[in-house]
Amino acid sequence: MPVPLNVAWKPRMDDARSLASRWVRKEILELEAYAVPPFDGPVKLDAMENPHGWPPALTDAWLAQLQTVELNRYPDPQASALAPGLRRFFSVPDAARVMLGNGSDELIQLLCLALNRPGATMLMPEPSFSMYGMIARFTGMRCEGVPLRRDDFGLDVPAMLAAIKRLQPALVMLARPNNPTGNRFAPEALEAVLEAAPGLVVVDEAYAPFAGDSVMAWLERWPNLLVMATVSKIGLAGLRLGLLAGPPAWLEQFDKLRLPYNINSLTQASAAFALRHEDELRVRIARVCEDREVLFQALASRGDLDVWPSEANFLLVRLHGRDAARVHSGLRAQGVLVKNLDGSHPALTACLRITVGTSEENRQLLKALDLVLGGDSDQE
Repeated sequence: MPVPLNVAWKPRMDDARSLASRWVRKEILELEAYAVPPFDGPVKLDAMENPHGWPPALTDAWLAQLQTVELNRYPDPQASALAPGLRRFFSVPDAARVMLGNGSDELIQLLCLALNRPGATMLMPEPSFSMYGMIARFTGMRCEGVPLRRDDFGLDVPAMLAAIKRLQPALVMLARPNNPTGNRFAPEALEAVLEAAPGLVVVDEAYAPFAGDSVMAWLERWPNLLVMATVSKIGLAGLRLGLLAGPPAWLEQFDKLRLPYNINSLTQASAAFALRHEDELRVRIARVCEDREVLFQALASRGDLDVWPSEANFLLVRLHGRDAARVHSGLRAQGVLVKNLDGSHPALTACLRITVGTSEENRQLLKALDLVLGGDSDQE
């Protein structure tokens, strides 16, 4: 019977939930969406963003460049004006092909889509970047983790090699430096994995600019190696631009899955402009590294937490006898947002991850820690 025109129609949400539960894949129904908490405080140190913006003159020049972008036209599907600057900045070998993604996340998704077939497995050390496992589940791919060494978060090579032999993974994901631990896996450990892996090994170098070390040159030696990079950590997180480099035989297959025009015109123009001012980017990277060491020393001098050395733009700390959620909330109440990792993995119990901010932001963090930890009723 049709609804009278003068009666407001109300959607039947319960019916929609029932239909969604029936048709959406089980592994998707069981997932929690990636959460980005709202925050309007003065010190945001939770997402590994570079805290240093551009000087006004450079910002003005960038805005002038954007005025030339024809927004009524589709973007260049090959990003031909952008690719040379990316190859130069990340030292991509001439023989390697490059494919760009809307952030590294899209590239990981393309890898999983291309390599997933019945029985295919992604292998990764853990703890590591949470999106590896999440994206594998999005695409229906099996994901297995191998715990890192508990003392130094190094790669447990015997355990990795045993897992490779047992699982024959289609894809091995290795973040170097690793998120959230901040350490680089030893070159000989990478070589052992590359030698043993029957499928593809991807080294994610999102934080490599802060370590001053890369395996990009290895692309000329290993046919089963791809290297991933991003502009997010070097001060361009808002552009959402990732890079995958490797042998053309691999990249031409993955490129079949890349949606057309995935890198928008404003991102292409902005990134190309920024890379023409590479010195400015390098200065900001160096400043973060300097501030990282100062912050590390300040945190290491405290008696109420442990801090691990880092070659990324963040520090991992473990609280002594404190509730990480309470400390996290206390810092937030002081206007400082960090990442609470407690509960995400057994090796990260009572841990917080702190992005290196500006010198002033780091001072505010340390002051807030004094207030929160000093006033914690659990303190002995």
